[in-house]
Amino acid sequence: MSIVFGCVAPHPPVLLPEVGGSDARLVSRTAEGFHALARQLHTIRPDVAVLISPHGVAHADAMGVVASTNLVGDFRMFRAGDLSVRCRNDLDLAAAIHQEAIQLSVPCRISHEPFYQLDHGSLVPLHFLRLALAGVPVIPLTFCKLAHSTHHIFGQAIQTAAEKSGKRVAFIASGDLSHRLSPGAPAGYDPLGKVFDENLVELIRQGNGDAILSLDHDLIHRAGQCGLNSIAVLLGALSGLNWTSQIISYEGPFGVGYLVASFTVATGSTAADSFTVRSTEPVSQLLTGMPEIHPLLKLARDTVEQYVVDGTKLLLDALSPELCERAGVFVSIYKSGNLRGCVGTIEPVCANVAEEAIANAISSATRDPRFSPVEPHELPLLSYSIDVISRPEPIDGLESLDPRRYGVIVECGLRRGLLLPDLKGVDTPHEQVDIARRKAGILPGAAVALYRFTVRRFSER
Repeated sequence: MSIVFGCVAPHPPVLLPEVGGSDARLVSRTAEGFHALARQLHTIRPDVAVLISPHGVAHADAMGVVASTNLVGDFRMFRAGDLSVRCRNDLDLAAAIHQEAIQLSVPCRISHEPFYQLDHGSLVPLHFLRLALAGVPVIPLTFCKLAHSTHHIFGQAIQTAAEKSGKRVAFIASGDLSHRLSPGAPAGYDPLGKVFDENLVELIRQGNGDAILSLDHDLIHRAGQCGLNSIAVLLGALSGLNWTSQIISYEGPFGVGYLVASFTVATGSTAADSFTVRSTEPVSQLLTGMPEIHPLLKLARDTVEQYVVDGTKLLLDALSPELCERAGVFVSIYKSGNLRGCVGTIEPVCANVAEEAIANAISSATRDPRFSPVEPHELPLLSYSIDVISRPEPIDGLESLDPRRYGVIVECGLRRGLLLPDLKGVDTPHEQVDIARRKAGILPGAAVALYRFTVRRFSER
């Protein structure tokens, strides 16, 4: 046998009433789409399910296959710890997928940890499909930053492994579409987010896999999506088979596109004895599939998520030279496009910028006096920005300031106020200094000392 069914499945935890509360009603179309998907999957009765998630334990330069015996996870992070998922794996097929990927020169790593913690990108689909998949083993996969062509070849490796196993395999491609559909969206707003979603949905409706894999790179980048690599792997797994696609539901009430789609494979369909590999480029030329995430941004996100969930501080591994420098660091957290916390240090107080980022990420999430502490259910909605501060230099007046280029520090006695550069709505040096004065509680007309600084900004927005 081979791949007998495929689907695109979104993963917003808000779908669950235990997590989203009244907001779950706003995504009822997606919940209904999952129920329809479950009915289709129940009819197919697969032997194994393969699930690829954007949020698992991933590698930048290699696809990932999880060969852990015990797959467990719950929604504790989203204040619904009573909801849990537990699956068994198919270790033989997991090993075969890894081996076939290596045979096709696809960089691939396999993990054999006894337990694997399922992420929300896996948990949400598995929760809604739990009855259709009752007793069915699940193989978790992760994608990487290699090009979509490499992901497509990885899908072909999965198909070959499935055919050789003689098992009926269902493929679940977890992923959300654009995170930038409307003002206030989690990743900020970009009008091309809607364009990306409309194009992708229509191409899936048409069954035009080649056009999906050829979508414009700038459009993909500006969409701020997390599902296209999963879909590329799915299309590879269906390569050469006789399949038809169906758009079951699509909506974007929170500024994120949620698509439920199914891919039905004709009975008895088999791939050709040989298929064309879409790319034979060296790995160095394939590192173009996703924008690079700066290590400080990943550090900030991992720190906040770990601290908010269990109160423990992230431990550092070996640091790259870039993270060993000493400098002040500001960590800004945004939710739905709005500031959710911002705390930083003007001058370094820690041994390096990595430790500085960890300390200020925790403070930004939990100790900014303007906001209540971040709660676990908010974590998927957050985006991060890091500013590494240059050494401040004294200036004589406003003529030495440019709000786009320089941040400003205003001092009066023991009072000190800071404003970062290039902030929306701050267009003149006078506005910049006035806001910094008010932040420090310095009275209008009081004599102040001014300093300016530059930043290196790394942002998910």
